[in-house]
Amino acid sequence: MKTSRERYRTQVRVEIKQYAWEQLATTGVSALSLNAIAKHVGMSGPALYRYFASRDDLITDLVRDAYRSLADVVQAAAGSGGVAEVAHAIREWALADPQRYLFVYGTPIPGYRAPGDTTKISNEIMAVLLDVHSACTEERRPTPFDVHLEDHREWAGDPSVPSAVLRRAMTFWTRLHGVLSLELAGHFDGMGFDPGVLFAAELDALVAHE
Repeated sequence: MKTSRERYRTQVRVEIKQYAWEQLATTGVSALSLNAIAKHVGMSGPALYRYFASRDDLITDLVRDAYRSLADVVQAAAGSGGVAEVAHAIREWALADPQRYLFVYGTPIPGYRAPGDTTKISNEIMAVLLDVHSACTEERRPTPFDVHLEDHREWAGDPSVPSAVLRRAMTFWTRLHGVLSLELAGHFDGMGFDPGVLFAAELDALVAHE
């Protein structure tokens, strides 16, 4: 059981992160200011460092939270459905908080390098994609990328995952994130079509090859 001091510390860290997300949504990560966050939560800049040792430490916690949230959503969708359910769950998660999505899947933060445990969480998402594509029976001549992927499959974890499943999971990931990234960055604005219909068309094309 946490002590009152530990509960207070947890509460303050949550409040700091909540305002950090608000700041990211209005100014972007390049303008993330610990001093501004400290002022908002009613403490001095140096006092905030008792909760987060640095700006990168705060960013890392935000990255962990974002990946954890998406991993939980994807795992829940896979538990009640398959490829389509997972795809729609990812899009709903992204549309619910575009800034959070772009924070982890948008432009890399200059000078920031995420620690290994964040990759471990993101790999949970890939594990789900491999699982929902496990029934893939696609047979075709291997492409140069198929061969290359076989030599770089550490991210998949299980060495017994068939090559076809690796490729389908990776294709799913890149094509759907391609549509989402363009949509959330506003690149479809003014083109007159519904990005949701494009997303559905890409999903249909992917499922048709399962």
